[in-house]
Parts: sequence; structure tokens; C-alpha cells
Amino acid sequence: MSFSGRELRDLLVAWVALSVAFAVFFAGGGSVVVNSLAAGAVGSLGGLFAVSLVTAGVAFLLHELGHKVTAVRFGQRAAFRADYGMLFLAVVAALGGFLFAAPGAVHHVGRITKRQNGLIALAGPVVNLVLAAVFVPLLAIGMAGFSALALTLGTYGVAVNLLLAAFNLIPFGPLDGATVRSWSTPVWLAAFLPSAALAVGFALFVLF
Repeated sequence: MSFSGRELRDLLVAWVALSVAFAVFFAGGGSVVVNSLAAGAVGSLGGLFAVSLVTAGVAFLLHELGHKVTAVRFGQRAAFRADYGMLFLAVVAALGGFLFAAPGAVHHVGRITKRQNGLIALAGPVVNLVLAAVFVPLLAIGMAGFSALALTLGTYGVAVNLLLAAFNLIPFGPLDGATVRSWSTPVWLAAFLPSAALAVGFALFVLF
């Protein structure tokens, strides 16, 4: 598997831009960021950006790489292309206190079956579910009171990845769920229902 210079640049820009957007959103929006900067709280904002890089940024990055790796496994030529307009909109939306993220997509070409196309689409959300599980031990350590940093990383890491998995499996438009369902409704249900239940449950019983 190889990456062109353009693809590496697009991945880097998407990773950083989405991390900025999520950091601003985590902080509470543009007004909170401005007030924090005015108060000289640059360190706390930098720390939030670092947390966002490791949680939200990695969640999106590995989601897209999951699509690419699976596509290449099936003999496709695949590459990630960032949508710079959508990345800019994500940052602007975060400044207004809203969460919106559509960084781009992995485009693949070549002969392919409907099942293979469905599996390529499914790979991204599955990566997010695995990442959510990876962050669970950090969340447990943090909730036990051993580390505030572990609590922050665990909370954001689990929340963002569960949200991404559930949202992308919605069977609508260009989302992964539409492609998976067009291949196999049972497989889509087996992936979507647990993802949605976990995301809603985490939001209700942990975040709130």
C-alpha cells in the first residue's frame, strides 16, 4: 500500500483541521476560545487541541484509512481526498458552537463486487468501534480517580468514536450505511443497531 504526496498532504490537513474544529467545540465555541485567549489561557487551549488530535483527529484519520486498506485488499486503487471547503466549514461551525465534520472521502476504482464494496464501507465504522474499545481502559482509569488526563482522553475517545460509527452507518446519501445496506440489510442491522445503542447509552449515562 502506498501514499502519494497529495494524499499524505490531504490526510495531514484533514487531521489538523478536524482536530482544531473539535478542540474549539470541546472548549465551548468561538466565544469561549476568544475569552480564554484574552485571559492568557493558551496552555489549556493547547492541551485541548492535543487531546483532540489524539481522539477526534485519530478517529477520523483511521476511519478513512480503514476504507483504504480494505479497498486495496480487494485490489482497488484507492486514495483519500480531502474536501477543503467542508473542512473550512467544520472549523466555522465549531466557532459557532456546532459540530459538523465531512473531511473528504477515500475514492477507489477497479472491478469490484457488491459484497466487497459493502465491506469497504463497513471498514470505517468498524475501525471506530475498535478504537472506542481501545479508549475504554483510559476511561475506567479516569473514572476511578487515578488520572484527570486519562478521564479526558477516555471520555472524548469513546464518545467521538461511538458517534462516528453510529452516524456513518445511517443508511442515507453518501454515508457508509447506505452502501452497507444496499449490499446486505442483515449485516447493516448487525452493525448499526449496536453502534447506535452504544452511542446513545454512552451519551445518556456517561456524558450527561
